[in-house]
Amino acid sequence: MALNYIWSSFFLVGFVAALYQWLYFGDTLIFAKIIEGTFTSAKSAVMDIALPLAGIMTLWLGIMNVGEKAGAVGWVARLIAPFFSRIFPGVPKEHPANGHMVMNFSANMLGLDNAATPFGLKAMESLQEINPNKDEASDAQIMFLVIQTSGLTVIPLSIMAQRAILGAADPSDIFIPCLLATFASTLVGVVAVSLRQGINLLDRVVLSWLGGTTLACAGLVYYFAYYLNKTEIEVVSKISANLILFSIIVTFILGALRRRVNVYEAFIEGAKGGIQTSLTVIPYLVGMLVAIGVVRNSGVLGMIVSGMNWVCLQLGVDNSWTGALPTALMKPLSGSGSKAMMIDTMKAYGVDSFVGRLVSIMQGAADTTFYIIALYFGSVGIRKTRYAVGYGLLADVAGMIAAVFVAYLFFG
Repeated sequence: MALNYIWSSFFLVGFVAALYQWLYFGDTLIFAKIIEGTFTSAKSAVMDIALPLAGIMTLWLGIMNVGEKAGAVGWVARLIAPFFSRIFPGVPKEHPANGHMVMNFSANMLGLDNAATPFGLKAMESLQEINPNKDEASDAQIMFLVIQTSGLTVIPLSIMAQRAILGAADPSDIFIPCLLATFASTLVGVVAVSLRQGINLLDRVVLSWLGGTTLACAGLVYYFAYYLNKTEIEVVSKISANLILFSIIVTFILGALRRRVNVYEAFIEGAKGGIQTSLTVIPYLVGMLVAIGVVRNSGVLGMIVSGMNWVCLQLGVDNSWTGALPTALMKPLSGSGSKAMMIDTMKAYGVDSFVGRLVSIMQGAADTTFYIIALYFGSVGIRKTRYAVGYGLLADVAGMIAAVFVAYLFFG
């Protein structure tokens, strides 16, 4: 029901904003721009997302099936069971969904988007198997999705690479700020959903896992910040991420061979679902991306930025951060859109300016809520999202606010 109102609101808000610009500013091309954007968004949903996703899904679902036959996914599930049984109480301790979620979270943290999405869709499919109401998101699915939207990433490699392309003096200077902002986003999301679902956050196991993860992140930050220069950070990031990913594939194959599993047949068996999953999500992606395109092309974001500048001036508050607001507003709606705005902002203000660094931190602080909801819930046919959208956006807002504070702390 929430997506129904949100989807409809995007079109209504876009229409009102376009009408306002036509009547008050004489922009006669605004409606043509919106309609052209709907066709572009629909094409992009299929050609740029669904079709490339089909190949990636086919590959990684096949590899995941090999891992399941090898017992590797089950082993990971048993390892993480004490913690996951607390924050995902509705998922049995040794259910494969636990292993799938761990693989997804690990890939996200390493910035391996191509692997993270198939792992995530497989995890959502596994959670759907134990969902008593197939049309409505379960508590476990909502917790999983909110962690997804918080975008916890340890190594923001693509952002550092883009900064290097644009000539940043130190492309990796946003590494620690990004990690702090995305950690804040994830922490707020997990705590908020836990409180809503009645999960005991003071449980000894939960505290030890969250504390251990925090210490591990802090140690990694310390190592990268004080022992590596910018070139070494990029090299270590690339090598470690890809080495870990390739090691996973080799481990799955060796484990399957040890169990005398026909590896090729296991791969083909799992890969068959890749194309079907991609076809299933096309209507959801087209619908959501077209609605987002209407908002983007109607000029709503520019109006919000102008309004926020006026508010800051009236309150006597520094408004340096408002130049990054379009990226922050676009982030929950479109990953590619927010990336494009990040690049445009860095070009306009300067890649090493305060705003240029802030948009980089915002890009790494959270993930694309509406895209993730459309993709993940659409892949298993969930229509009733319950409170998933609200709490996903809460994590996004926490990440954006943290990004502003961290940017002032490091670069203000």
